Amino acid sequence: MQASFVISLGDKAQVPIISFTATSPSLGGSYLFRIAQNDSSQAEAISTIIQAFGWSEAVLITIDSEFGLGVTPYLTTALHAVGVRIPYWSVISPMATDDQILVELYKLMKMQTRVFIVHILPSLGFRFFAKAKEVGMMDEGYVWIVTIEKVAGTNFSFQKMNISPNSTYLGRLEVSQSGPQLAREISRTRFKGLSGDFSLIKGQLQSSTFQVINMNDNGERGVGFWTPQNGLVRKLNWNNTSTYSTSNANLGPIIWPGETMSTPKGWDIPAGSNLRVLVPVKMLFKEFVNVTYGPSSHTTTVAGYCIEVFEAVMKTLPYAVSYQFIPFATPNGESAGTYDELVNQVFLGKYDVAVGDISIRANRALYVDFTLPYTESGMSMIVPIKDNNNPRNTWVFLKPLTWDLWVTSGCFFIFIGFVVWVLEHRINEDFRGPPHHQVGTSLWFSFSTMFFAQRERVVSNLARFVVIIWCFVVLILIQSYTASLTSFLTVQQLQPTVTDVNQLMKNGDNVGYQLDSFVYETLKQVGFQEDKLKAFNSTQYLNQLFQDGIENDGISAAFGETPYLKLFLATYCSNYTMVGPSVKANGFGFVFQKGALLTREVSRAITLVREGDVMRHIEDKWFNKNASCSANLNTAAAFTNSLTLGLNSFWGLFLVAGVASSLALVIFVAMFLYENMHTLTCFDSKASLWRRILAVLRVYDQKELNTHTFKKRTLQEAVVHGIGAVESSPNINYSLRSSSNSISNPTESHIVLEELRTPSTERGDLNLNGQATQDAEYSIELASPSEKGTYN
Repeated sequence: MQASFVISLGDKAQVPIISFTATSPSLGGSYLFRIAQNDSSQAEAISTIIQAFGWSEAVLITIDSEFGLGVTPYLTTALHAVGVRIPYWSVISPMATDDQILVELYKLMKMQTRVFIVHILPSLGFRFFAKAKEVGMMDEGYVWIVTIEKVAGTNFSFQKMNISPNSTYLGRLEVSQSGPQLAREISRTRFKGLSGDFSLIKGQLQSSTFQVINMNDNGERGVGFWTPQNGLVRKLNWNNTSTYSTSNANLGPIIWPGETMSTPKGWDIPAGSNLRVLVPVKMLFKEFVNVTYGPSSHTTTVAGYCIEVFEAVMKTLPYAVSYQFIPFATPNGESAGTYDELVNQVFLGKYDVAVGDISIRANRALYVDFTLPYTESGMSMIVPIKDNNNPRNTWVFLKPLTWDLWVTSGCFFIFIGFVVWVLEHRINEDFRGPPHHQVGTSLWFSFSTMFFAQRERVVSNLARFVVIIWCFVVLILIQSYTASLTSFLTVQQLQPTVTDVNQLMKNGDNVGYQLDSFVYETLKQVGFQEDKLKAFNSTQYLNQLFQDGIENDGISAAFGETPYLKLFLATYCSNYTMVGPSVKANGFGFVFQKGALLTREVSRAITLVREGDVMRHIEDKWFNKNASCSANLNTAAAFTNSLTLGLNSFWGLFLVAGVASSLALVIFVAMFLYENMHTLTCFDSKASLWRRILAVLRVYDQKELNTHTFKKRTLQEAVVHGIGAVESSPNINYSLRSSSNSISNPTESHIVLEELRTPSTERGDLNLNGQATQDAEYSIELASPSEKGTYN
């Protein structure tokens, strides 16, 4: 009150008022120059300290005066800026008695928050902390942050004026003529002091450096500093250009209440109290939560998948937390309401936690906090498995390859057959004969390479080169086709009847949805007609809807949250498969009050439980009733498409085969035209191009008798027709070699003629007994005139 009067007097008289003690930010005037630090300047320093230690909540304790109330808005703003919640604001009267202080302290002890920010006058502060130590609030786990301003070494002197004691002397007070100029000069004052830069902006000393002091029974000890430019620092360095720091590593070691060096976690469960855990009462899907009452209705047992997950999570916490399960039920044991109403009970503060198959929804997260999900997220679709006796499965052998790969393969088989025919026609009897015989032989040769059973032998080096490349391509194709077909035959029994939601809407099929869940509204938003939606409330009824089929007002597919559908598949996996998730969701989570400190700790524990084997054991216990079904729960709807092989996978092989075949053709044509150049040059210059082409083709259709293959063929025919034919034909060239024993016995000298080539059965080559032969080695001995010829 006195400070306000003086400030008002200075404004009217236009006399600058320099204050060294007015720290309340609510005090202000045009001619007030506050040399002391504004209380609000400490707000950012305090919020940085709380942020550095990771505390998420803090309780404000202020005095009920202008001194205390003026700083509260600044503290609140600074704490909210760093994500710190203020669950309670304690206002203590300056005239409070010790008993009133104790009542307030006991109220604070019942809260989970253990971080307190105290902004009160020293006279009240001494009594307050004495009572806090008396009730045990100075023990381990508590954190006290106290605002203290200490200004030392200041000596102000002034010259007394000779003023008459007459009270009417006040009338001589006038408006200062030099006041405005003096105020401007004071505002321009700048210098560097021991604690930093001195400057006044709008009459307020700018926020400067604060020292962080650790106080305990042994006294006070500085552990660091806070500056507006650098944040928390261990030592002051005015040349420091580092970034703003919010790390507690920049502070010295701190001795916390209870004489411990361990940083308090900032919250705790009040001694003697249990977490009130609300659980739903379910009539269906009791595998998640099952509430049973004793015969006398005095004992309650809560079990289920969700309950065991919660218990495993609480055991993972680094400290013990006691809790009590309370069913959300009416006096007669029935459910007391919907899941939204259950969540609302936590919001109203009647319970601390809600545990069960509670979906994390955006509308619920507006007024409660959810932990991380502990189940798979998403809304999935279940459909029946295709009937393996479907006539369409008759053509399953075509599915491993796409249509473009089938067409390309067929074209290349024909192309390779043509190339080999062109290269072998003039020198190989197997590729000669009537046109239909040549076409059949060429196609037979090409397609038989799939089984490497081609009977015809190629004699041209170019043809051999083409066939080798093509056999490599065929080998890769066959192996890939076999592997893909095997996969198709293995998984075709798991193919779903429907994979697309739009197909269901287009066909107008009925679909099922999980009763009392968000699935109904979601399906309507997707576009399903209301009369096409049928609710199911148990796994048995859902199976019956599928069995009825569309003809009997049944369903083609069912939608639900993934955990419920996994429970259904655990029993009926041989008939149905899961497709999805088709609509994203957030899964199940535990519900806490808004801003509860335990939420983050439980979320961290959920992550640890899901990463270990504990969660798998719990799921096996409650869901995998049929062990043979566990392998079929995650069948992918698009698995079939991933097995089909396309042209993109083999175009490189076809490119190599095509280039090799084309190159062989170019080389052959060039050699043929070069060797038969006289055929083209002997024509009259007036001969047409068509006539020239026909002449070249006639030449190409003739045998190339000077090749080694036809020479061997002629020799073979000569051998078959006998010795006389050989002797009487001077135009036949054959090879003779002297037998080794011709030297040793001149009188019995003879000549051995051999044919080592394997004749073709197409020619019907005969041995001396008139029988066809395929692989034979001919040897004829020409004996002396006195001996009879011998044939082998």
